[in-house]
Amino acid sequence: MTPVTVFLMVSIALFIMSFISKRKHLLATLISLEGLMLMLFGMICYFATFYFNFFNFVLVFLTLSACEGALGLGLLVSIVRTYGSDHFNSLNSLQC
Repeated sequence: MTPVTVFLMVSIALFIMSFISKRKHLLATLISLEGLMLMLFGMICYFATFYFNFFNFVLVFLTLSACEGALGLGLLVSIVRTYGSDHFNSLNSLQC
């Protein structure tokens, strides 16, 4: 494996670990998810240099990542307006 591939795989693993460990705030979770998408985009672009028919998938992935970011931001704004914070503990309205 090349050093670029190792770097991308290690960074994806680190972003997955940070995504799993950051469970207090929704904003931190969304930032970890965006970092994961950025690393996956880097890996897809790196592999697209070897396979020339792969660039259409890169554009589709980038479009879906932008839609995911916009939906996450809209959800965050809606939750903060409704509950007053982005803590996961405050999202459960049945909790006493």
